[in-house]
Amino acid sequence: MPTPSMEDYIEQIYILIEDKGYARVSDIAENLQVHPSSVTKMVQKLDRDQYLNYEKYRGLILTPKGKKVGKRLVYRHELLEQFLEIIGVDHDNIYEDVEGIEHHMSWNSIDRIGDLVQYFDENPGRVDALREIQKKNEEQNEE
Repeated sequence: MPTPSMEDYIEQIYILIEDKGYARVSDIAENLQVHPSSVTKMVQKLDRDQYLNYEKYRGLILTPKGKKVGKRLVYRHELLEQFLEIIGVDHDNIYEDVEGIEHHMSWNSIDRIGDLVQYFDENPGRVDALREIQKKNEEQNEE
């Protein structure tokens, strides 16, 4: 299993390849706000662990293993954003909150959150009912 740091790199590489068709060290460094030398070291480690194939000056491509992990990591991130949005977390906090929790949850927890998101998606009235409860609780807290 990749470490949280490895996951961040795999996720970012996957996103770049999906969006642009390629991922360069400089793009990864910019998106993760790290030095290119740090990216090069991690890319070499990911190559050794068979998540990607890297050739100096030629670029990198994800292996089937890397693509599978990348796709799952993007799913996890997007699912947690959806979940936090549904439960009413302030939009300005969602990205940072997801970044803070995504590496600390089991895949079992992620799957159960997926079930809950599906539950709310299947009937938008459930979200309205949740908002009513939240409104009532906020009013009680103000008293």
